[in-house]
Amino acid sequence: MRLSSFMIPPLTFAAAAGLSLVVAGFAATALEDNTEIAVRRTLDSAGFTWAEVVADGLRVELSGEAPDEAKRFAAISRIGAVVDASRIIDQMEITPSEGIAPPRFSTEILRNDAGISIIGLVPTASDHAALMGKLAAIKRNPQVTDFVETADYPLPRGWTDAMSYALKALALLPRTKISVEAGAVSITAISDSPEAKEKLENDLTRMAPPSVHVTLDIAAPRPVISPFTLRYVLDEGGGRFDACSAESDESRDRILNAARLAALQSDSECTIGLGVPSANWSRAVEVGLAALTELGSGSITYSNGDVTLVAAEGTAAPMFDRIVGELENALPQVFVLHAVLPEPETEASDSTPEFSATLSPEGQVQLRGRLSDDAQRRTVDSYARARFGSDAVYVATRNVPDLPGAWPIRVLAALDALAQLERGAVTVTPDLVSLRGMSHQENASAEVARMLSDKLGEAEDYELDLTYEAPPEPEDQLMAAALCEAELAAIQRAEKIAFEPGSATVAADSARVIDKIARLLDQCGEIPLEIQGHTDSQGREEMNLNLSQARAQSVLNALRARRLLTGSFVAKGYGEVTPIASNDTEEGREANRRIEFRLIETEPPSEDGTEGGSDEGSGDGTDADRAPQTDPTDAEATPPQPNETATDPLQETEG
Repeated sequence: MRLSSFMIPPLTFAAAAGLSLVVAGFAATALEDNTEIAVRRTLDSAGFTWAEVVADGLRVELSGEAPDEAKRFAAISRIGAVVDASRIIDQMEITPSEGIAPPRFSTEILRNDAGISIIGLVPTASDHAALMGKLAAIKRNPQVTDFVETADYPLPRGWTDAMSYALKALALLPRTKISVEAGAVSITAISDSPEAKEKLENDLTRMAPPSVHVTLDIAAPRPVISPFTLRYVLDEGGGRFDACSAESDESRDRILNAARLAALQSDSECTIGLGVPSANWSRAVEVGLAALTELGSGSITYSNGDVTLVAAEGTAAPMFDRIVGELENALPQVFVLHAVLPEPETEASDSTPEFSATLSPEGQVQLRGRLSDDAQRRTVDSYARARFGSDAVYVATRNVPDLPGAWPIRVLAALDALAQLERGAVTVTPDLVSLRGMSHQENASAEVARMLSDKLGEAEDYELDLTYEAPPEPEDQLMAAALCEAELAAIQRAEKIAFEPGSATVAADSARVIDKIARLLDQCGEIPLEIQGHTDSQGREEMNLNLSQARAQSVLNALRARRLLTGSFVAKGYGEVTPIASNDTEEGREANRRIEFRLIETEPPSEDGTEGGSDEGSGDGTDADRAPQTDPTDAEATPPQPNETATDPLQETEG
């Protein structure tokens, strides 16, 4: 049967239409599948695994439960980079909120000469009014500026103990910043001297309750020296310093080099401090020592801007005048020279007035010689009893008229100087105050010279012959420092110091080993000790360094919490730079993650007079200077430490 010619065109068009519908259907399905796959990959790569996606034609429907509104918005934004935003149909829900989390309560308290300022957020239950009252009741009633806000939430655990400790610390520190959080207090302060710094650290450590984590950062500025004093004596035995002050390391080196040219006979050190009268201090000392060297013998004393040059008896007057004239022209401005050429003695020795005082090792003082009258005798007697004790003074002086006008001042200054010694004698004549004896203080000569220069005034001469003896050992002998270091290593070979996973907090199971270490250190006294933190080589070097520092600091804080005196301890992190085993194996990495206790040793002075090592064991800042010398036998001294999670766990591992 043949189709009519009229039927062929319609059938052809119908077949073409059917084929087009089939192709369009396949194309739409492929587009939906590709869109859904692309969107799904985008969500998974961004971590939005909770979102579901369905492509329906040109529409992209999102469903699922977002943790919060921010995550929901982030998911929509991320998909908008793949498909047109008008095609996205949002059907996602938000996880219901469990309530508003309590805020982070913290305060900062600042104290200086202007008063006290406090700022931060505290719980309403902490009694804000009572807190302000306690601040106002601190000694000298400082002005209190209140910038504190309150929030009605329960007291966090440890808040009351931390705030109570902070208020006690604030009363001790006139210049400080104290940060308070629940269970933690951080103190930054300035002390007047290294001795004051050590005392403050010890006092604050004793005061800290066990429940409060305390971090101390107390700075000790250079001491203020007043008057700024230097005294150099040159005789037939060579030269020596009775006192030496300098304003910097460079100034000290210049002064010591000049003293070596002036026949310095022993190793000496200058006290570096504040209060120098002129930036040309070292230059003034150099030209003065050169002049004294040319004289051959005598003494030169600097007290702020006053310079006193005393020649030896018998020095030729023409030479003395020439040297004095040259020195006056060479001294920088501010400095004023007083030159003394002693005249030969012509009178009988009995006609020279003299006063003497002797101090026995038992503390008994005998006063002999000449005083002006009964009023001066009573003054000297009362002054001596005040300095040495009312039952320790024996007076055997006699009254003589016509004594020099400055005699009472010279006698009282001599007694002051004698009080600095453990035993000794002082003699006062019109021309000289002579002190000899022994002290347990290493810098006694410098302190006495500074005091006599201040009290006697210009152009007055004095002579010091002081020796140093170490204080007697206490009855309860402390353990030797080297033995302490060895015992610390032995404790760690038996038990390890571990840390909480993912932090630098000492693990609760390690409290026992910390207790053992604290008991041992209590028998060692205040030894210079460095608590070292070390890691393996995994992770970034900077991250490992920070982690090792934080863990060493945690151990130091744990010792402070046990009322241990830690003023001579420092915490130092070394990171991965000092391994004791290979980092290629897990066992080696565990051995490298450790805490070590090492004595801080200072190198002896070099030939040029400078310190070969740095104070308190601190080098020039390089790891090479501070890297500990590890004995291979101590590889087990600190057991393996648990790893701490790095900042980005997808990219790094910690050391």
